[in-house]
Amino acid sequence: MRPAPTTAELCEFIDRHRDQFGVAPICRALTSAGLQIAPNTYYARRRRGLSKRALWDTTITEVLAGYYEPDERGRRCPESLYGSLKMWAHLNREGVEVARCTVERLMRQRGWVGVTRQVPPRTTITDPDAVERAPDLVDRQFTPGAPNRLWVADFTYVIRVGGRWCYTAFVVDAFADTIAGWQVTQTATAAMVEAAFTDALERRRRQGRPVPAGAIHHSDAGTQYTALHFAGQLAEADFRPSIGSVGDAYDNALAETIIGLYKCECVRRGSPFNPDGFTTVPDVETATADWVHWFNNHRLLHRLKRRPPAEAEAAHYARQAADQPAGR
Repeated sequence: MRPAPTTAELCEFIDRHRDQFGVAPICRALTSAGLQIAPNTYYARRRRGLSKRALWDTTITEVLAGYYEPDERGRRCPESLYGSLKMWAHLNREGVEVARCTVERLMRQRGWVGVTRQVPPRTTITDPDAVERAPDLVDRQFTPGAPNRLWVADFTYVIRVGGRWCYTAFVVDAFADTIAGWQVTQTATAAMVEAAFTDALERRRRQGRPVPAGAIHHSDAGTQYTALHFAGQLAEADFRPSIGSVGDAYDNALAETIIGLYKCECVRRGSPFNPDGFTTVPDVETATADWVHWFNNHRLLHRLKRRPPAEAEAAHYARQAADQPAGR
């Protein structure tokens, strides 16, 4: 049951409607509805001014509105995807020192909520003619001790306006959930996952963090990942292939999680990255590029103690440098 509004909330209601109906008639209507407030109470509170808490609530509400309310073009910030916990962490990282309960209360009052994920349909199709495939080298242990030790891969479909489909493949570094590579194509082929893998290799090279020999590439048993040509590409890059069991999403749970976030935060029509719906493949590519950049550099992840992936990786390399013995 919703609690009765406070005197401050009743005064705010009167403020919004006093020019249209007048203070006294509004007070009579509220009183007849069981919400006791007299005109003298309203005017006394207005003369006294807002309390410190009310002023702080007004300030934080305006800050939150900047994230959750659309701008003049009808667009919202990516942080509008956050629920109260991540928004509280985000505000504190931005220097706005506010209590978590305050953010929760104000978001609840205004009806601001983050997005929730839905269970996606299954897209993995195994190859019945595949006699032998790579073993599962991960065994659901998605916590490597450093970046570039374990990459996980998966792809998903994206529906465009008019019902046409395209596909997006991802390669994710399991250390900090960094999206190392991705590719959008009109067809789900082995060439798509090869392009995503090549993109990941090139991105790590540009960052000055080339992948050492012996790293693991883990995926499900889809035909795209069991293709002989892709296996040759992994061998050429000195990667060890790893494939989970058939029909078990938990064997590739990390990649499934990233796919779920992508579908919820980027692909979903009305999201900050897809406000009007995708019409062309370049639309999907542009939105995916924007989302990946935001995800890697700004999105807060619970398992990283509410830090973005890039920050977690930078902290790892900083610790690694500090542990090195000083040169003479």
